[in-house]
Amino acid sequence: MISRTWHGMVPLQHKAGFEKYEYETGVKDTLAIKGNQGAFLKVVEQGEFAHFFLCTKWDSMESMIAYAGSEPAIAVTYPEDTKYGLISDPIVIIQEVTDAKNPFED
Repeated sequence: MISRTWHGMVPLQHKAGFEKYEYETGVKDTLAIKGNQGAFLKVVEQGEFAHFFLCTKWDSMESMIAYAGSEPAIAVTYPEDTKYGLISDPIVIIQEVTDAKNPFED
């Protein structure tokens, strides 16, 4: 199994709106792809920003590529991201994992 973790941040005043938007885009879109094994979102406030971490789990690189495109290590962005003042890391972390558990739960 493979995980793909994206990180981005928005100003605190956009936290609630972007969280809803992230569920409507990144989470919903990844869960719709055959081979997706889960999508998990964690939000952490730090100073004037809310950091978003989206970890998706995949059964194969092929299923991940069906979502992320031919360069799956490059962040997937959406047209309205700028509306929320999103600062997105340009790359994502891809790694082998042993299970489909939520990586953000203790």
